[in-house]
Amino acid sequence: MKEVFDFIKKCGTYYLATVDENGQPRNRPFGTINLFEDKLYIQTGKSKDVSKQIQKNPKVELCCFDGATGSWLRLAGELVRDDRREPKVDMLEHYPDLKAMYSADDDNTEVLYFKNATATISSFSAAPKVVKF
Repeated sequence: MKEVFDFIKKCGTYYLATVDENGQPRNRPFGTINLFEDKLYIQTGKSKDVSKQIQKNPKVELCCFDGATGSWLRLAGELVRDDRREPKVDMLEHYPDLKAMYSADDDNTEVLYFKNATATISSFSAAPKVVKF
């Protein structure tokens, strides 16, 4: 999982795909990725459509591209909301700019971790590498 985290972190921006209430795929850029208690977390706000979509259908996929190496990562799995304060605090400590919009104690900050996840790291020059966690 650390290799997956490092790859996503190096890319900086990844794109998270969900499905809306009409079955339409929705994709948007994200930048938060964190390891906490041996789980891979992302962060968003509960008031956002993406949060509502994840709560209705937790199956998501994210994708990012490393232009320096010409490799990309796809991560498919389920996101699980963690309402505990500790993972929120840890996320905000790793992304202090978010503290202007989010707080570990507000009713909007949401952190979610991946379960039943499969990451595939690919390039045009090497066989894909698959990591499951």
